[in-house]
Amino acid sequence: MALASGVRFAERALLRPWALLRGTTLGRTEPAAGGGGDGARRFGSQRVLVEPDAASGVAVMKLRNPPINALSLELLTELVISLEKLENDKTFRGVILTSDCPRVFCAGLDLTEICGRNPAHCAEYWKAMQELWLRTYLSSLVLVAAINGACPAGGCIIALSCDCRVLADNPKYRIGLNETLLGIIAPFWLKDTYVNTIGHRASEQALQLGSLFPPAEALQVGLVDQVVPEDQVQSTALSEMARWLAVPDHARQLTKNMMRKATADRLLRQRDADTQNFVSFVCRDSIQKSLQAYLEKLRQRKG
Repeated sequence: MALASGVRFAERALLRPWALLRGTTLGRTEPAAGGGGDGARRFGSQRVLVEPDAASGVAVMKLRNPPINALSLELLTELVISLEKLENDKTFRGVILTSDCPRVFCAGLDLTEICGRNPAHCAEYWKAMQELWLRTYLSSLVLVAAINGACPAGGCIIALSCDCRVLADNPKYRIGLNETLLGIIAPFWLKDTYVNTIGHRASEQALQLGSLFPPAEALQVGLVDQVVPEDQVQSTALSEMARWLAVPDHARQLTKNMMRKATADRLLRQRDADTQNFVSFVCRDSIQKSLQAYLEKLRQRKG
């Protein structure tokens, strides 16, 4: 396999997400605190902050969609565009994904995007979810998840697509795919990723029960690679990044492609069918009632 085809096969297959954004300004820059020069300039958008360090070739990408980094359509699209910007800039070899919101990495899908919405909007939203997974899962960059808060459902999707996961040692910071508890199911491509990560039997049990693992159990089952004190998550992620970047890019990229291509190709072949299945499922009256009840319970909790 030629290097170009091996590393960039996914880019040819992915949709360009620019048109999905609504009134968002991307690519603006601001100087980092105490910094100067191009290597210390931040860029990003309303919901994603990118702190690049050109000298090291590593950027920190922070989700900042308070209070819980719910994966709205806008956040999904801004994440894809920010990652694409870094991929196209040959200065960068790695990205650390983390949260700018206290105590939460990402709480998962924004249920308001699929509750009480028409089928066309649900389809647009699901295509954006597919896009984010494909872009992160197949990225030519090294992606390290610095999980500094709770990481259920969609947050776990982002973490699973990374090459390495570092989780803060706080019993409140659980990680896993709890879709069944909300009356919905994980898509086949996410199930495949779970199986690839923790094995078939562990995935079968965890997916059916909607299990959320505390740090020690997440480490034991292999869902994360390291569990460290909260104040060491970022430094550990940087250390892990250095370990991965010590490998020549072309060899690592081709190996990553070899390991992940079959899983990604399955979605690429069935992308339209997967979208149709998702829309027909979430638009059922019974599912909509479950989502409405769950959102109402959340509102009462906040009140």
